Amino acid sequence: MTIEVVALFGILFALLAGGVWIGLTLALTATLLLAMFRSIPLDKLLPQYAWNILTTQELLALPLFILMGELLFRTRLSRSLFQGLAPWAGLLPGRLLHVNVIGCTIFAAISGSSAATTQVIGRMSLNELLRRGYSRDIAIGSLAGAGTLGFLIPPSNIMIIYGVLGDVSILKLFTAGVLPGLLLAATFMGWVMLHTSLKPSMVPETEAKLSQVPWGERFAALKDLAPALFLIACVLGSMYGGLATPSEAAAVGVLGAGLVAWAQGSMSQQVMRDVLIGSVVTCSMIALIVLGASILGNAAAFLGIPQAVAAFVKGLGLSPFMLIVVLIIFYLILGCFLDGFSMIVMTLPIVLPIVKGAGFDEIWFGIFLVLAVEMAQITPPVGFNLFVIQGLTEDGLGYIARVTMPYLVIMVGFVLLLTLWPGIVTILPRVLYG
Repeated sequence: MTIEVVALFGILFALLAGGVWIGLTLALTATLLLAMFRSIPLDKLLPQYAWNILTTQELLALPLFILMGELLFRTRLSRSLFQGLAPWAGLLPGRLLHVNVIGCTIFAAISGSSAATTQVIGRMSLNELLRRGYSRDIAIGSLAGAGTLGFLIPPSNIMIIYGVLGDVSILKLFTAGVLPGLLLAATFMGWVMLHTSLKPSMVPETEAKLSQVPWGERFAALKDLAPALFLIACVLGSMYGGLATPSEAAAVGVLGAGLVAWAQGSMSQQVMRDVLIGSVVTCSMIALIVLGASILGNAAAFLGIPQAVAAFVKGLGLSPFMLIVVLIIFYLILGCFLDGFSMIVMTLPIVLPIVKGAGFDEIWFGIFLVLAVEMAQITPPVGFNLFVIQGLTEDGLGYIARVTMPYLVIMVGFVLLLTLWPGIVTILPRVLYG
């Protein structure tokens, strides 16, 4: 079996080094493996694989959530969030820096994308924070870290991919992400409060007046949160209320996003053109990756590669906790070179049997993978959130990665916490669905 494993990784990394698209790389690797080691009718098998994965009903939610994110990206939702949150954030140590974290948490609950969350919140908050005199380091770092919540707090595009490829309930995954997402956001806010308390110069002295804003103004500002809360109610409310499946909730979200865009005067022929083109491009890219991953996963299983790797890892005698530590290091290294989608689709066919064999719940592992992807979003040189912020600020990637490092360390610690207390992930799905 060793030769099949060596061939898999050899072909895979050779194609990646050659600059071949990740989706094509996965499909070509699978095709070559089957051609080399099995005598089967590939001309019939591969089309069947393609049909099975691309007609999966659960996958329908993905293009709809992408369409919703494209619509929201072109609204004034970020301005509304800032205006609604600023009077309340002024009560906390760190003042308006918390708008980054809370704003990303709210937008994550309606977008499903880490990059979109970082971009939308950053467009408004960064300029305002820097104009007011907040430390550039913590303003950028907190945005990059909190922007990753777009994948953890449902709805999440990454969870949909994992659910489809791993044959796991997407609704249970969404539910499992709620509590860890809120706890991670609270941890980020705790770090902002601690950091700014230790270094008061990070917050301009003039911002102390924010704590004296009349309560009437604070409550009046809540109306600016209405569009975001309306969309959260549309998407999450319809799912958890038992009114819609994830795919149907995504369609409700698209309708809600269209209504918000129309109410804010953001709808125009050019905007709709940009929304549709952006959605088609993104969906096509992801569909190719998912298709390639499905073909590779089926080919690997057909050749017995996951079982061979699992037997090798089992032979190392690692405890479940040490297995997770090794996987964290593994995904941190992968995150330096691959985007989150590619990390999951390349490794899932091999890693999932290993962690299930070690006794880990597949819902729990889905949240672990999401956190691994979040870490990849802020690890150079391919951290996508770093590129988004570089586009907003024109700062160097090295600088952005350095000021984001505390949030990466927090996420590593958070994964270890979930490993020690997995009930943080599994309690809500267990209570709601048994």
